[in-house]
Parts: sequence; C-alpha cells; structure tokens
Amino acid sequence: MGPMRKTLIVGNWKMNKTISQAEELLQRLLQRIDSRCPAEVVVAPPFTILAAARAQLCDTVIGLAAQNVAAEDMGAFTGEVSAPMLIEAGCGWVIIGHSERRHQFGEPDALINRKVKNALEHGLKVILCVGETDAERDAEQTEHVVHLQLTEGLNGVTPAAAAHVVVAYEPVWAIGTGQTATPAQAQEVHGLIRRWIGELYGPDTAQAMRVLYGGSVTPDNSHSLLGQPDIDGALVGGASLDVDLFCAIIGSAE
Repeated sequence: MGPMRKTLIVGNWKMNKTISQAEELLQRLLQRIDSRCPAEVVVAPPFTILAAARAQLCDTVIGLAAQNVAAEDMGAFTGEVSAPMLIEAGCGWVIIGHSERRHQFGEPDALINRKVKNALEHGLKVILCVGETDAERDAEQTEHVVHLQLTEGLNGVTPAAAAHVVVAYEPVWAIGTGQTATPAQAQEVHGLIRRWIGELYGPDTAQAMRVLYGGSVTPDNSHSLLGQPDIDGALVGGASLDVDLFCAIIGSAE
C-alpha cells in the first residue's frame, strides 16, 4: 500500500436485490461502517435501486456506484442509462468494462473507451476493469491482453481526468469460480499495471492511482491480497451481498 493510496473496497451487487431487499442490506451495512472505517467503501447496486440507495447513503461515508453507463448523454438508445441520469440518481462512481459486460454482452475496447471518457467528462469517478480469460492466461497472453485493455480503455483520457480513474484487475478465470489468483500472481499483474500507468501518465499518477483486485475475494484471502504492495483494494462480487462477509473484507484493510 503506497503512502497516499487509501484502500478502496467496492461491492458489485451485479443483478441481485430488489429495492426493499437493498434497503435492508444497506441499513445493516450502515450500522457497521462509519468514519472510523479503515477503507473507503462504495456499493454498486442495480440501476433500479440507485435512487433509493442515494436516500439512505447521503451524508454517510459509503459511496454509490452504477454497474454500467451509456456512451451517449441522451437519445434513442432503448434500455441504456446515461451519465447525467446516474449523477442525478446519486452516483459518484461507475464501473466500466466489467468482464461480464465484455464477454457476455460483447462490449469492445472502443466502446468502453467512449464510456470512460463520457463518464469522466460528467464528473463521475470511473472503475475501469481489465483482465484475461482462462484461455488467454494459458496462452501466456496475460500481459498483452491487460496492457491492450488498459491503454485502449484510457485512450484520449487526459492526465487530469486520469486522476479520477481506478483500475480493477479481475482475471476472468477467477470470477465467481472460487479460483483466486494467488497474492503473488495478482501482485505481479498489479505491478505491471502500475508500470504501464507510469508510461502513460508519469510516475506521480502511477503512484497515486489505485489498482483493485477482483475475482472471488473472500474474508479468507482478502488480508493476504490487500497486503501486497500494489493491491490497493478489492472489487468484491458475491461476498458484498452478505453484510458479515463484506464487513470482514473491509476490516482486513487495516
């Protein structure tokens, strides 16, 4: 953990929880997380929950993220949600390029890049996800794939705007599979990402930017993952739906 980088724990709820279920979960979370929390905490519920979550989370230490955003501001894009809509719904953050969006919904790097730039222009903080599949890792393509996703995702993003970006490394082979990259494997890629950020934006940005690990993060492995020098937090999936597990992961940031 660098001297200036505060640990960031993001709970990606994916397509789970109704509004009433979410309100109950957030109420329990708020009873346990306050200003003494060792990490910055952000939750990313589905779109339908955002406005209700904003009402609960305003004036608390928990931030609100959306799981996706459109590349355009408005118009004939049925089923899409724009950055201005997200901001008014209470979001300060957005996850872009999650592996599920890339692989299940076919989002290419060029579209992800447009989303990143649009979100940043509107003042949202961006969590840009990168990571290789099982086949790519087996073919020793990890460096190539992650470098490409990172540079294409940040193409045209200014150094000033890059200050509002967090990168999440999520090896696709470890998401929801119960397989986790070992802390050493994860650290190796996080170190590369930081080096590449340095090549893009210089050493100051590289030292300041937070790089999160995502991929079957649990209380059992979070402490050793967060102990790595270039792992600045976690993008938590399934465990973020369980208040006890999520708080245990947050607690391991101390």
